[in-house]
Amino acid sequence: MNDGSVPQPGNLALSRKEDFKAFAESPRRSQPDVLTRKQLKSLPTQARADYDRERRRWHANIGPVKTPQLTELHEDLWDIVDSNEQDGDKAKGAVAVDAFPGLGKTTSVLAFARDFHQREIEESGAFTSQGHERIPVWRVGLTGNTGMKDLNRAMLEFFGHPGQMRGTTAQFGRRVLDCVLSCDVRLVVLDDLHFLKWGQKSGIEVSNHLKWIANEFPVTLLMVGVELAKKGLFGEGTNGRDTALAQTGRRTTRLGLRPFTIDTEAGRREWRQMLLALEQRVVLADKHPGMLADELSDYLFARSTGHIGSLMTLINRSCQRAVRTGAERLDQDLMDQVKNDEASEAARLELQTALEKKRLTSRPRPRSRRPA
Repeated sequence: MNDGSVPQPGNLALSRKEDFKAFAESPRRSQPDVLTRKQLKSLPTQARADYDRERRRWHANIGPVKTPQLTELHEDLWDIVDSNEQDGDKAKGAVAVDAFPGLGKTTSVLAFARDFHQREIEESGAFTSQGHERIPVWRVGLTGNTGMKDLNRAMLEFFGHPGQMRGTTAQFGRRVLDCVLSCDVRLVVLDDLHFLKWGQKSGIEVSNHLKWIANEFPVTLLMVGVELAKKGLFGEGTNGRDTALAQTGRRTTRLGLRPFTIDTEAGRREWRQMLLALEQRVVLADKHPGMLADELSDYLFARSTGHIGSLMTLINRSCQRAVRTGAERLDQDLMDQVKNDEASEAARLELQTALEKKRLTSRPRPRSRRPA
């Protein structure tokens, strides 16, 4: 039920247009001031509770950080989306962000979608020439074993269409097209595309359905998923001989996200810049320059294996513990008590051993000083 109120940031479902609009147009969170221990002790009980709650929410939403990976992805997306200004009789190029879990695919794509929404509203206004609400971005998150009818229904649900509960697959599709045209949608984000049914027969159905959207909808189709190439989206894998899949591959640009690496000097410098940026965002009384980038660089790389999702989870949880226990800083003793995702913990030991034995390092060489 929509009573006209604006959803709170912590209570959003981005599969609904009202919530996506709130996400895209709400002001960014303000970072709390870093108080000294003396200032913390001087706070009245309720003020201290309010401050700590503010810090909890801040640390839980500490990203996204503008990493080189995010910047590269956004530049590619702007190239593609801005070049898709063809008239409606021409098919537009699609995009697939295909990368392993933990590299920030969804976070990066949503950050781009937010920027795109804001630009379209600023340039064209909140309403179309026909008086309809302008909805530049239409985002659909898929669930396990989704079929074509389920996909069309999920697409229709985003708009709150009254006909979302009853109808055939084709009827749902026509209703979605009406919504897209009425609301001047320009970008469609299909998240977790790997959840679609990808069997021998349904893989062709998926490809044909995506091709239909690309042909009939005046939008850029932005798909996000894991191992989409192996599933046959680009005409490879089990369905590689099918013409329909091959055509989808010709129209789709595949983009990826790389993890942080420390086997080159450039990679080590990127890692350090990431940690320096996080240091600026941590709100703890005893934080200090170099707390992450100098004292914990190797440790954090081993705990995250260079995956930004794992790194952000570890920093968030460690900050929560540091506030709750009164430690007010991040160090190895505290972080050793904090659990991280299973994939990172499973890969941690071998990498940590190599770092401890100095076979690897995450620290870049000091830059040489120019002679005076």
